[in-house]
Amino acid sequence: MTVALRKAQDDDLAEISEINVTPFIDVILVLLIIFMVAAPLSTVDIAVDLPISTAEPKPRPDKPLYLTVRSDSALVLGEAVVSRGQLQAALDQLSGGDREQRVFIRADRSIAYGELMTVMNLMREAGYLKIALVALEDDGRAVTAPSAVPAPAGAERGAAQP
Repeated sequence: MTVALRKAQDDDLAEISEINVTPFIDVILVLLIIFMVAAPLSTVDIAVDLPISTAEPKPRPDKPLYLTVRSDSALVLGEAVVSRGQLQAALDQLSGGDREQRVFIRADRSIAYGELMTVMNLMREAGYLKIALVALEDDGRAVTAPSAVPAPAGAERGAAQP
């Protein structure tokens, strides 16, 4: 509550019992305008012309080790279907026991993220920590990647199959 000061000769001023919220509303509106202007500037949708890297790309291994997760959640290591329990033994056999070798994972796009994480956790438990996820580059054209596993029936045209 605010009180007006009275002077002896000023009898017409009375006690003011309302809070003046006009300055509060003005400050809130100014903050709202500031945030409305600043919010679009803080997004990452700004086009940036990135410099070109001069680093040499790493050479692809002569015989890369592919682990494929098919749309039916079956695991295919190289060209052989492997059960989840036999994954470590099969990885050791194909890599010659070299757990530093990079394993390329190809997964069907219909596989759930949780299923892919389960497979990656199995590989981590087996000691294979160098994992690369394989994807297609999108250049606007239909691209198919070479595959060691035949495409399942009813597969999409133009998409890479595991």
